[in-house]
Amino acid sequence: MKIDYNERTFRKGAAAVAELDTGVQFIKGIGEQRAKALGKLGIVTLGDLIGWFPRRYDDRTACKPIAQLAPGETACVAAMIASPPTVSHIRKGMDLIKLRAVDATGVLDVTFFNQTWLKNQLCQGETYIFYGKAEGDLLRRRMVSPIVEAEGRRESTGRIVPIYPLTAGVSQLILSRSIRQGLSACAEILPDALPDEVRLSHHLCRINFAYENIHFPESAEALALARRRLAFEELFLFTIGLQRLRQSREIVHVPPCREVDMGAFYDALPFSLTKAQRRCVDEALCDMRSGVPMNRLCQGDVGSGKTMVAAACVYFSVKNHRQAALMAPTEILARQHYAGLSPLLEPLGIRCALLTGSTPAKEKRALAADLASGALPFIIGTHALITGSVEYADLGLVVTDEQHRFGVGQRAALAAKGVHPHTLVMSATPIPRTLALILYGDLDVSVIDELPPGRRPIETYTVPGSYHPRVYNFIRKQVTQGRQAYIVCPMVDESDEASDERKAVTAYAKMLQQEVFPDLKIAFVHGKMKPREKDAVMTAFANRETDILVSTTVIEVGVDVPNAAVMVVENAERFGLSQLHQLRGRVGRGAHQSYCVLISDNQNEETRARLKVMARTADGFQIAEEDLHLRGPGDFFGTRQHGLPGLKIADLGCDTKLLREAQSAAEALLARDVDLSSHPVTRERVAALFAQKADTLN
Repeated sequence: MKIDYNERTFRKGAAAVAELDTGVQFIKGIGEQRAKALGKLGIVTLGDLIGWFPRRYDDRTACKPIAQLAPGETACVAAMIASPPTVSHIRKGMDLIKLRAVDATGVLDVTFFNQTWLKNQLCQGETYIFYGKAEGDLLRRRMVSPIVEAEGRRESTGRIVPIYPLTAGVSQLILSRSIRQGLSACAEILPDALPDEVRLSHHLCRINFAYENIHFPESAEALALARRRLAFEELFLFTIGLQRLRQSREIVHVPPCREVDMGAFYDALPFSLTKAQRRCVDEALCDMRSGVPMNRLCQGDVGSGKTMVAAACVYFSVKNHRQAALMAPTEILARQHYAGLSPLLEPLGIRCALLTGSTPAKEKRALAADLASGALPFIIGTHALITGSVEYADLGLVVTDEQHRFGVGQRAALAAKGVHPHTLVMSATPIPRTLALILYGDLDVSVIDELPPGRRPIETYTVPGSYHPRVYNFIRKQVTQGRQAYIVCPMVDESDEASDERKAVTAYAKMLQQEVFPDLKIAFVHGKMKPREKDAVMTAFANRETDILVSTTVIEVGVDVPNAAVMVVENAERFGLSQLHQLRGRVGRGAHQSYCVLISDNQNEETRARLKVMARTADGFQIAEEDLHLRGPGDFFGTRQHGLPGLKIADLGCDTKLLREAQSAAEALLARDVDLSSHPVTRERVAALFAQKADTLN
């Protein structure tokens, strides 16, 4: 049934009905103002609203007697208000509401800040449920600003309560009530993307039950059934979409590249490629000879030699009389690629050039003319490669470095400069193969799983904050010997939840310069700086004009400074293992012994176990597996950036078995109905999930 979007009232009866693409402002009980707040979360339609899944749950089904509350424990208490609430005006903008509640076992003192309306809402002699953190001692318990509601209401207590991601102006209660309204509005028309035979054969609940119990679970068992159903559906649709993307790519045909004698290229290298590098080169060249556009991911640990695989592909493409382009996310990384590749390729007769935002206008025009005429076979650069004025005579190969740092549009824009060019994307972020095959399901995956011989392992240590004096002395010793050091902090300024100056890049750099290393050259860099400012700071560090670089994770990729031998990471517990491994990879790139020091005062056992993994192994793939196991995929390397949808409810760290089930079901369905013509709801949901590539899927 179609909805008149100008009407706020839907069909009357036992339940109002609305289409999933109805704007949330038209759902009864939401309205314009609440819809505007929800829009900050990206919740625009009814479908967005009911698909806004909780990030966790609080079990508030049981109440504890006051006497059994332990200090620091968060719990529910059913207690009667023994005296009328009182209001105290402390200062301008600060009012306290105090009351005393009792049960058969003891007394609970309750305080609220700036909630004077509660004085008339809470009545002496009535029983309420208080949910909060217990404070005080065994003789006198208290709670500060707990959640409170009348006994039996069961909206915020007395049940398993979902906890949602929020934004300013949207509370848990507002969001929960909005979702309740949304589910009531569409309960009769929720489309089921799972064919009945799939749902029944995998023992999955119906879609209405799943949505109801993911948001308002009747029990822990009902929640588990709902989550399993929705996670399976997500993985099922994801798998179908990826397989259809692959199918759509394979029907495109291009003239196959001819055989090329690669001997001259290999002989020009100052070293021998590893077996893993040769395997990856062979896989890529096989793609380019196949008559189908290559679409390959070259994945390898820091320092594994991905750039040489790219260089071999460039050589092969140019010898086939087609142009090649390599795009890097930062100017400094583009310059590093140019400095490394031009001395290798130009003696082989392949002219190289560099094009970035800072290239002078006259030089840009000359390079653009040479690209358009075909006189320039290989260009290295930043997003300047995709500006409207840059055209190519015959772009046959596109190489993207640190590909997850680019948006979908940027990579697509470069590929669009040619006619179905071969594409090689490189990533130094080690990804567990299971995750790589899912998140990169529309790519073929090559893995460089060995490092060049002779690389020294980076010595890694985990120490508490009390070691700062020793760490500073060690940095000074290394700088005295001619080395350089990075110090990484997890935030930019002191507006974050923690205010220790070591956690603030600018304040920390100032403190180091004034109090610890007044005789050394210290610089800082963070993501809020303009690109040219960042490049200038990093270039100065690479040129050894700076001794110590204090930074956020902006230096995680794109910095190659062989002289840097020390990496110190403050508050290391705030980073994922894969991110820590990337940071550690900024050192150990030269001939000198390098060190990584992870500083953390966190005593959590899981956190300590994670950091011990870093000290135990340098294998990025093993670390990635541990990271996936310990914290799930999350936004493992920015899934939103590569054009595939992120997973909203499935967890590839825990749902491996469910993933295999979903893949099997998806393959079986496509074998019976390759274009999903008999399953229009499934087809529609897949296209919606892959909205940025919907034209390909429809």
